[in-house]
Amino acid sequence: MNRVSLVGRITAKPELRYTNSQLPYTRFNLAVNRTFSNAQGQREADFIGIVVWRKQAENICNYLDKGSLISVDGRIQTGTYDDKDGNRRYTFEVVADNVQFLETKAQAEARKTSESYSNNNFGNSPYDYQDNSYQDNSNQGFNLGNADDAYVNMGDIVTLDDTDDID
Repeated sequence: MNRVSLVGRITAKPELRYTNSQLPYTRFNLAVNRTFSNAQGQREADFIGIVVWRKQAENICNYLDKGSLISVDGRIQTGTYDDKDGNRRYTFEVVADNVQFLETKAQAEARKTSESYSNNNFGNSPYDYQDNSYQDNSNQGFNLGNADDAYVNMGDIVTLDDTDDID
């Protein structure tokens, strides 16, 4: 069984894109805190690539922003590609089946106001990202595969084809 559930914060404003067949999607990184602290007592985060399709993608792009707290349920999708030097690279991302917004509009506005006064650190929730020393890797390691496959988000096995143009 390939199921994933995550709670975290979006690392950058999601952008709506379309496949060649006009299927809407967005992809972004989700900062998910680990359940333990490092030797310095700070919580570290993992940055996990998420791809969302159709109406959910449109809603995310219309209503969410950097720092928005969400829950994602989905599945892991893997892929491979050869980089410019001919080295085989392996990728993974979570294909979202369900995304839930975990902040009210008022909470999101309060967080944005607070962030402007605290050098863009998030609050003190256990799922808030605390350390600004991490790089935003939002464009690394993604491989959309066969973007024209209307069933890509239906839990079926998808054959990845790196020759498709998704922009």
